[in-house]
Amino acid sequence: MPIDLVIFDMAGTTVNDDDGVNRCVRAALAEVGITVTREAVNAVMGIPKPIALRRLIEDSPRRDLLGRLDDIHSDFVRRMIAFYQTDPSVHEIDGAADTFRRLRAAGIKVALDTGFTRDIVDVVLTRLGWSDDRLIDATVTSDEVHRGRPHPDMVHKAMRDLGVKDARCVAKVGDTPSDLEEGNNAGCGLVVGVTGGSHTAEQLRPFRHTHLIGSVRELPAILGL
Repeated sequence: MPIDLVIFDMAGTTVNDDDGVNRCVRAALAEVGITVTREAVNAVMGIPKPIALRRLIEDSPRRDLLGRLDDIHSDFVRRMIAFYQTDPSVHEIDGAADTFRRLRAAGIKVALDTGFTRDIVDVVLTRLGWSDDRLIDATVTSDEVHRGRPHPDMVHKAMRDLGVKDARCVAKVGDTPSDLEEGNNAGCGLVVGVTGGSHTAEQLRPFRHTHLIGSVRELPAILGL
């Protein structure tokens, strides 16, 4: 079936941030005395950040800090907003906006979905100049649905918002296992892993997918554009 909608992840897939999400998660936990590795944070990348933080706290010796989860998440959000507003490493992944334009020129709708909350996403969109609806048709954040990744809720919301009825006409593109699981759980026709972000090809290969690509630049060719 033809693809009518492509839903891209943000950090690591279309947005370069020099591993800023991972670093901000670790910093927010370090502030309350919890030390976690980059690999541990990577294992929960892509899912809603309150759930990711909860899992990391549960796996630490400081489970007593679960009662401060809201405060820890608020600290993470503050760090992320400041990072995305000011850090020089923040820019679009090379070719992302051009890919959006090529898809839309071919009549394919473009959406973003993310494990971030809306307040962080709005900062990213402003920083990159992606707030213009001539570039992106819709964005969906994890706090706007009942369940974030790996559940299909964000995909389903994007479909409703854009009038796409059949998930087989949707491509889900992302750099984490939770992106691939989200696409599969939604029944997307294409589930595309991007290996140039937080996870390598070896790390993504065990998760069900239709394609693995190094960059979103390669997506138009998959769609025959």
